[in-house]
Amino acid sequence: MPRGSCHRHGPKQPCTCAMGNLYRFIEPVVLFLLRKKGGSYGYELAKDLQAHALTDATIEKGALYRTLRALEENGYVVSNWETAGAGPARRHYRLTPSGIRHLDEWAEVLDNLAQAMKQFVGEIGVHNRHA
Repeated sequence: MPRGSCHRHGPKQPCTCAMGNLYRFIEPVVLFLLRKKGGSYGYELAKDLQAHALTDATIEKGALYRTLRALEENGYVVSNWETAGAGPARRHYRLTPSGIRHLDEWAEVLDNLAQAMKQFVGEIGVHNRHA
């Protein structure tokens, strides 16, 4: 979410709701979408990514492609150029078996984080502070 634009605090108000650019959290969503779809093109991933985002931050296409490149370098994703049909060549991405295991690791990490965050928010008493 761009600075100065927040649905919670209103326009032109300081906001840290999006907690900066948490690019690391793009990775599990990309892995999930590739598993769910059985493979995809970058453009299609970009369309679906925001609906599954783990923060309020707007996910930039550049961050998506950097993440895809890193996942491929680490052996979690493979891609190939598809040139058949009309139009320009498109890169198709799919998970490797290692990518599926990496998604499972992310699920465990995110589950632990979710539990810790729930406990932390409870200790803050965010739901009771308006009393």
